[in-house]
Formats: sequence, structure tokens, C-alpha cells
Amino acid sequence: MRAITITQYGEPDVLRSAEVPLPEPGPGQVRVAVKAAGVNPIDWKLRSGAMAEARPLDFPHILGLELAGVVDAVGEGAGFAVGDEVFGWSDTGAYAEYALATNVIRKPAGLSWPEAAALPIAGETALRVLGELEVKPGETLVIHGASGQVGRIATQAAVALGATVIGLAGASSLDEVKALGAAPVQYGDGWVARVRAVAPSGVDAVFDAAGFGVLGDSVDLLGSPDRLVTIADPAAFAQGLRFSAVSTETAEVLEDLVARGLKLKLGSAYGLADVAEAHRESATGHAGGKITLTVG
Repeated sequence: MRAITITQYGEPDVLRSAEVPLPEPGPGQVRVAVKAAGVNPIDWKLRSGAMAEARPLDFPHILGLELAGVVDAVGEGAGFAVGDEVFGWSDTGAYAEYALATNVIRKPAGLSWPEAAALPIAGETALRVLGELEVKPGETLVIHGASGQVGRIATQAAVALGATVIGLAGASSLDEVKALGAAPVQYGDGWVARVRAVAPSGVDAVFDAAGFGVLGDSVDLLGSPDRLVTIADPAAFAQGLRFSAVSTETAEVLEDLVARGLKLKLGSAYGLADVAEAHRESATGHAGGKITLTVG
């Protein structure tokens, strides 16, 4: 099969098309003919070597954590049939024509291939952190990066839960944040005063999905670090604050996302051969939506 592999850490040009053996599913696994794959910041961080100490790679390596596609072969006890349309997490790298997967569910007809491939990581992260913050109906939650992919899903889920969400975003994204059901507030200098003006009685929790150096001011806003979680600012470690990074890759999480009807905003779609350009756009931090690869 054709796959995009890397044989060393480096710039996007280390991503190369190669012919590799077709993987065979083991117990509980399916082989998926990939239709779409998600592109995430962790992909280019792994590729560049920025995470080599925490998550070293064995080479050659196929990147890509999220996939959507059609079951092509079934391992013992997997619970799927050839021809089933599925989405979820890839076990062997989704930047390929075929990939093995364990944690997948059937794709709803209402989700396109790119929408399905884009959902697992952002969706799991958003729901995980809302759970860690123990957000309850009637509470006020501040979300930094509410217009980003994780922030969008967290905003939708918290609003549906009955929380008041104050969503921080750039000036050009404030209308989008408002459409998600949040009270939009522009980030940048003076953001604390703007939040206090919207929520004069105070806020109950803060979810930092942006990583723009807002942790200290967020603690001041809350009056305590107890209900502050970041997924984006490693300064949390030195400050003794919670950094959430351990994902829960289960079919149950995917079922929960589908049941809630949560969606994100799609950005650019690239062909598999153009994955280097996809990485370059992702690394700018200004994709404007979830980047995906069209494979099959």
C-alpha cells in the first residue's frame, strides 16, 4: 500500500510517499481503507522531533492519529463487518491507504468523511477537560480559544449542559463564538476586565485551550487554581497548575460525541501527496478550521 512515512526527524520535507506492507488486523482490530485522516499539531511536533524525549518514534514511522474509512478486513472479535463505514483512532498511522484500528465506531450517515476524521482528538479532549473541571449547570465557564477546534466542541457541550460560557477569541471570530451560544470576549490585553464586565458575579472554572500565557491572570480571576485546566500552556508545570494530556481513546467517547451532535469547523483539505503543505499550514496556528487529508 501507499503511505506517507518519515525515516528521521526534521522539516516537512522528511514526509515521503512509500510503498509499505499491507497490515493485517489482530484480535479486536479492523483494517480500514482510509477515506480521510485528521491533521493535528501533535503530528508535526512528532515529525520535527519536538516531542522526541516524551514520545520517541521508531523509524520508519507513519503519522496520523485520526481516520475515517471503510472496513476492509476484520480481526477476531472486532465486532465489525467488511464494508462498515467507521471512524476513530488509528493504531498504525492514518497517513496511508490502509490502517489498523481498535477504537472505532460506525460512522453516522450525517457525518462526511472529513468531519468524522476530524472529530476524535478535539472531541475527546474537550469532553475530558469539562469532566476534569466538573462543570455543572448554572456555572460560568471561561474558555480561552473558544473559536479553536477543542474550544468549539467544549463550548457547545458546556452550553448544552446548562453552563454559561464566556468564550475568548480573536476579533474576527467573535461572531462565530456567539453563534455557538457563548458570550464572546476578545482576547489580549485587558481580557480580565472584559470578562469581569460580562460576569460581575465571578466565574467558576477556566479551560485554557489556547496557551497564550493566560494562566496567572486566570488564577487571579478565579481566586484559586483549583478549577483551572490547560491543554496548551506547558508553563503550567512550573506553576503547579493542571495540564491535561492523557487521552481516553475508547469507542464510548466516540459514541458520546455522536450522541451529543458535536461538530467542529473544517479547514483546508489536502491530498495525501500534499501532506507537507498541510503540516506547514497547521504549524502556523492560523488554519481557521481542522485540516484533513483526503486519502481514498
